[in-house]
Amino acid sequence: MLTRRTLLIAGAAGTASLLTSGLPATAQSIPTVEEVLFDEAIPVIGNPKGDVTIAEYYDYQCPFCKRGHPDLLDIVKQDGNIRLVMKDWPIFGDPSVHAARLVLGAGDDYEAAHTALMMTEGRLSRDDVDATLSKAGYDPERLAARADAQSERIQGILDRNMNQARAFGFRGTPVYLVDTRLNYGAMSREAILAAVEQARAG
Repeated sequence: MLTRRTLLIAGAAGTASLLTSGLPATAQSIPTVEEVLFDEAIPVIGNPKGDVTIAEYYDYQCPFCKRGHPDLLDIVKQDGNIRLVMKDWPIFGDPSVHAARLVLGAGDDYEAAHTALMMTEGRLSRDDVDATLSKAGYDPERLAARADAQSERIQGILDRNMNQARAFGFRGTPVYLVDTRLNYGAMSREAILAAVEQARAG
């Protein structure tokens, strides 16, 4: 079971140990499970009280994040007892930051706006981001105004996610945490299902 104030621990094959990453293993440098998986400012898709938590560090321009997104959402929907914590980590430049800000400013429309951008292909410009959201029924200027009004909250989310990724030594997106087990890179549908099963088995 998850112990919120313990350090994140990596588990089975295909995962890596955070404590062997070469980083100082101190409470100051390694974020806790509480900070990573239970940040109340960060959007959650699926069941907010689910018995398994998946956290995904992603970028809206990452092709591997986009490729795996439909399966991930389908698993969350079909399972019904998974918390999916969306860890925006915009590492591909200004368009990624722009996309993250607009979607984080979407409020109750977060999931739909997020999914619209995840359904795109390839790299994105700011204009591509705006056009995609507009096609999905959103006004980019209104989203930008809402993001500006929530700038402290949104910047705090992005800063915390970035600091966590740096502390853990992440080198790219996507990175998934399934409860306390860390998985680098794209995960197949089968791998996600196996990780969820393993988390429930303890």
